[in-house]
Formats: sequence, structure tokens, C-alpha cells
Amino acid sequence: MNNAIYTFREPVNEQVLTYLPGSAERKMLEAELTDQSNKVIDIPLIIGGLEIRTGITGRVVMPSDHNHVLATYHMASDKEVSLAIKTALDAKKNWTNLAWMERASVMIKAAELISKKYRYLLNAATMLGQGKNIYQAEIDSACEVIDYLRFNSYFASLIYREQPVSDSQSINRIEYRPLEGFIYTITPFNFTAIASNLNASVALMGNTTVWKPSSTSLLSNYYLMKIYKEAGLPDGVINFVPGSGTLISSVALKHRDLAGIHFTGSNDTFNSLWKQVAENLPSYRSYPKLVGETGGKDFIFAHNSANPLELATAIARGAFEYQGQKCSAASRAYIPRSIWDETKDHLLQMTESITVGDVRNFKCSVNAVIDEISFNKIMGYIDMAKSSDEATLITGGNGNKSKGFFIEPTIIVTDNPHFVTMKEEIFGPVMTIYIYDDEKFEETLRLCDETSPFGLTGAIFTSDKYAMIKACRILRYAAGNFYINDKPSGAMVGQQPFGGARASGTNDKAGSYLNLVRWVSPRTIKETLIPATGFKYPFME
Repeated sequence: MNNAIYTFREPVNEQVLTYLPGSAERKMLEAELTDQSNKVIDIPLIIGGLEIRTGITGRVVMPSDHNHVLATYHMASDKEVSLAIKTALDAKKNWTNLAWMERASVMIKAAELISKKYRYLLNAATMLGQGKNIYQAEIDSACEVIDYLRFNSYFASLIYREQPVSDSQSINRIEYRPLEGFIYTITPFNFTAIASNLNASVALMGNTTVWKPSSTSLLSNYYLMKIYKEAGLPDGVINFVPGSGTLISSVALKHRDLAGIHFTGSNDTFNSLWKQVAENLPSYRSYPKLVGETGGKDFIFAHNSANPLELATAIARGAFEYQGQKCSAASRAYIPRSIWDETKDHLLQMTESITVGDVRNFKCSVNAVIDEISFNKIMGYIDMAKSSDEATLITGGNGNKSKGFFIEPTIIVTDNPHFVTMKEEIFGPVMTIYIYDDEKFEETLRLCDETSPFGLTGAIFTSDKYAMIKACRILRYAAGNFYINDKPSGAMVGQQPFGGARASGTNDKAGSYLNLVRWVSPRTIKETLIPATGFKYPFME
């Protein structure tokens, strides 16, 4: 089998199910939600395929009902982290030497298992544990997880077939080696797909990982590990290590065989990891590759030719879907004065029709934020706006954490383009709008570019082609994913590779071949057919 020159065909994106009332998929998901709501599971560490229970435990609770326990989980000590590293290095010896299409076949099988067998299991776990509504879970824990696994296998085939030119005197080739060592993966709470991809992408290229999952996404992440196992992933290729990030990093970042970090999370955490790696450089076997996606202060910018209804829809969806807990969520907008009143009317009508509540109530489009720390942070920004003479709340502004961590979709209007909620990442259902004079379009574009340190996503709304081109040029570095007449979120694997620069990360574009090439260390091999037998060159005669 291994002598085949194999190329995976380019896949199509997984179909998004609609879950209409009475549909078969809705009934199966409702049954899974009921089942998971009525039990408490035990989540161990999984190292080398073995379940390890340390007795140091924490709880997984529902964001919409923080007294409802879904699982207890075990946390790693120094001992388990060291064991996970050793196991990853040992497992790599066989995994690296496996033909790449055999590794890819594991990923393709995992995708098929999720699509056909475990779709509702993963979606229900993501809904209950991470506070996503039915649609947000479907596009994340089903479709995007599947798309990453399938498209990455296709992208890998493109990378492996890229070879240098040979001539009549030599044969040249490139060996796409995995990195030398283990990869430390640190995944966030907000996307099950990111948790999957940060591990599966590097494993596909022959690496092995030590995985530190977010404590608030452990339910879905644990099920992912079990699915990988069923798909045929050998023991030790991915090692599941819940626990304190500080503790796990203190061991992993000092190990000489740290080959790379695949990270999604906060700026503060990524900056800390980078600093620690820099301090430990003399002790590493190789320079570790650092790939990180961090924060965003994503914008929607409107020209006076924009359609107010389309603009309002993009703001309502872009800012409030999944409670604004997406790195790509819209959180600031620039709207010309001439279309503000009409946009405002549409926007208030949409926002005030939003129902906030439990994910099991499918009429609720906005649910609870992830935990009390996030709730308090978001409400702090809202309270700041309430007490400022530079800002006015036009809707929302209330929160309640007595049962779940619920915050109303909130819209702030400010006359100060540098107001704190125009600059800082909030990661909640809060949109701040600055109204500008129509004739200051270009000036305000530059203001948008310079206000925030981030550069992740952004959008321009206009029906004027010249205005669109001007915005695209001025905002060249303001967003790594730039949208024209659409909300700045919802990137699809294979269609809009995702990532930003500036303070938003290393822009290594998950969902394309660009991310995968970061996880290989190419070796060029030249085979000379007839070696030289004399020292002198012709010019020396």
C-alpha cells in the first residue's frame, strides 16, 4: 500500500444541518442533550492511551446553570506532565515513519465518525459545556471539525508532492520531516474545532502532542479524544492533559525537546509563553516554532453608500452570535452620520427581538457567557460606559449571574473614537459605535486602522467600488481576514483561511496549507549520479 503516489481529492465543506422542528436531526440532538444533562461523567487524563486519575479534581458546569455539574475532571501534576512528554516522544518514533497517507486516513476516518456517528454527541457537549446554541454548535463542533480534518489531508497531499527540479546529473527531492521533538498545544474554550485542529493538524504532519485543553471546554474535548482513538490514532500521538496552565507550562517549556507551540488564547498568555521560550533558548535542541492566534478588536466600517438593513444585520449577527465570544466577533463599528438613523432603527429592532436564555431552549439565540470571570469583566466594561459622559447605551446593559452568566446584547454609542470599548477586547455581547461625518471617510478609515493594536478581522460595507478599494488599501494591515459587505466572522475552512497579525497572532492561516508547513522541517536531498573524479575545473586548464 505504501508505494502508492496518493493525492486526496479536494473535499467540499460539510453540510450544515438545519434542525427544523420535527426533523430527525433535531430529535436525535434533543435526546443527546437530555442524556448528557442527566448524568455526571468522570474525565481522566489520557496519556499513551491510558486513563489516569490523579484525584486532584475540578468541575465542568453549564454556563447557563452554574449549579448544574456535567462532569468532574482530573488535573495533572508535574509527574503526569513529564510522563506525557516522554510518551509523546516515544510514540513519535513509529508515527513519524508511518506513510503520510496512513496518518491522513486516521483523520479522514475521524471526520466520518463525527459526521455520521458522533455529530450529536459533540454538538450536545459543546452546547451544554460551552454555552453555544444549536446553530453555533453545528457550525463548530460538527462542520468545522470535519472540514479541518478533511481539508488538511488534502492540503498535506499538495505539500508532499511539491518537489524540486532534477537534472541529468542529479536527483533532487525534499523530505518533509516532522519537527524534532514534541508539540505543546494549548486550546481555548470557545471552539471545539480549534481544540481539534491545533492537535490534528500537527499530528497529520508526523508530530506528537502534549495537549492542555481549556478547563471550560473539557466535556467536548474529552469526547474528541475518544473519537480519535476509535479512528485508529495510535496511543501517545495526542496526550490529553487537563490542569493548571501555569503548572503544565512550567514543565513543558523547560524541556530540551520542545519543538513548537500551537496556541489559541489570550495575548497575555501567548506573550508569557514567548518570553519563557526566549529565556530557555540555550537549552533547546532546536528553535521552537511558535504559532499563535490571540485576540481581536474587530470592526465593521460603513461608507455612506452602504445599505442600512444589510449593515444592521451584519452588526447584530457579527457582534452577538455566541455572545461575542469569538476572536472574530464584531465589537466596534464606524457609521456615517447620513445613514445612522435608519441603521439604528433596524439595529434596535433586531437586537431587542433577541431572546437570551438556556441553550436547550432553541428560541434563545444568545446564551450565557462562559464563566463568572468573563461575566465580571464584561459587566465591568458596560458599567464603565454607563458612568461615562462620552458614551450612551442605546440598548441592553444588564446582566444576571444568579443562575447562569447571562448578559443582554449591549450597544454603546460614543463620540470619542478612542473610548476604552473602542480599543480593548471585551469578548462579550458588546458593540460600540462611533458616528462620523460623511466627508471624513478617509480620515476615519485611518482612525480605525490606528485605534486598536489588533489585526484579526474587519469588514467594509459599501456599494461604491472606489470607496471599497480605498478602504481595502488603508486597512491593509488592520485585518488578516477582511470582508466586503459581510460580517467579519464565520470563516470557512478551505474558503477563508483564518488568522491575523499585529497583536492578533502569527497569522499562520488555519484552514490552509500555510498552517501545515509550519509543522514540518524540510530536508533537501541531492543524489549525484556520477560523482566527480578530478579536482580541477575547466577554467583551471
